[in-house]
Amino acid sequence: MGLLTGRVAIVTGGGRGIGREHCLELARQGARVVVVDPGVGVRGESTDEDPADQVVSEIAALGGDAYAEKGSVADWSTCARIVSDAVQRFGRLDAVVNNAGILRDRMITSMTEDDFDAVIAVHLKGTFQMTKHACDHWRSMAKAGKGSGGRIINTTSGAGFSGNIGQASYAAAKGGIISLTLTTALEMARYDVTANAVSPVARTRMSADLSSFGSGIPEVDDFDPLDPSLISPVVAYLASPHSGWLSGQVLRVEATRSSGWRAGARAKGPTGRAAGGGWRPRSSSPASGWPMERSPPACESRRSRQGRSASRMVTADTAVGPPMLCARAMRAPSTWLVDSPRSCSKSSTT
Repeated sequence: MGLLTGRVAIVTGGGRGIGREHCLELARQGARVVVVDPGVGVRGESTDEDPADQVVSEIAALGGDAYAEKGSVADWSTCARIVSDAVQRFGRLDAVVNNAGILRDRMITSMTEDDFDAVIAVHLKGTFQMTKHACDHWRSMAKAGKGSGGRIINTTSGAGFSGNIGQASYAAAKGGIISLTLTTALEMARYDVTANAVSPVARTRMSADLSSFGSGIPEVDDFDPLDPSLISPVVAYLASPHSGWLSGQVLRVEATRSSGWRAGARAKGPTGRAAGGGWRPRSSSPASGWPMERSPPACESRRSRQGRSASRMVTADTAVGPPMLCARAMRAPSTWLVDSPRSCSKSSTT
């Protein structure tokens, strides 16, 4: 039995990079997956590629169940249809992972209206639209007495916190996603729906043109700290029924210790060992499914009625070797750093 056995997840931007790894990890954990990807280029241009079909084939090879959806999340009616089709086909919907995005990097003085609108439409509007239609479904389920337990997992970026030269539209979208995540958590808590965001540091085609990306993160032995598959076990846990105590949080997920954006308590615990170039969650705790050696006590991890979670998690056993999951509160209780270092010693970050 996997962490997500019997659950259904939609992953936007699921055909390549981090989104592809999310789809594969969710499937490994037992979820049935809707792989949403229109196959466009980095700038949103049309291509002849069908990455969603390729990921569906990979999931089938793993023995999983998935289908491809090639519509754009920038379109309102398409997002409504993606949600309704998933429910009709699989009989339920448990998680939406909003990962779709494009880039049109320009300095503000060179940016056009179309450049700005296109990036906002996919990142921010697309995240809102998928969230809205999924939440409509979960609200109706809760009101009908059928339970909900829905999970929204959004994707933000360091640019959303601190900006980045040449990325006004991208940074604005990612900052908006943070605020949208916090608001969704507050509004949907009454329906037992959680909303969190991950801010991943990983090598993808969207980071390929950023010459300084990852320059301060050294490789350790045969462990690639920028491997996008390192992000997905965190997303799998957030999509699980065991993560209901955590909502309204931003998780900065990277593979080395950061000294930035931190305040408040620290917690750390392993999620798995290196295997086949990556790592996978351990078997869940019988108590809550937290992918550590033991679960955080309920008194410190229980989510409040307002959708906020406790501002710290409890240290679990850390003596199992690399890589492991470490969480450090940043701007607690809204933002956490999650990483998978060889040790918990402090190091610099970008």
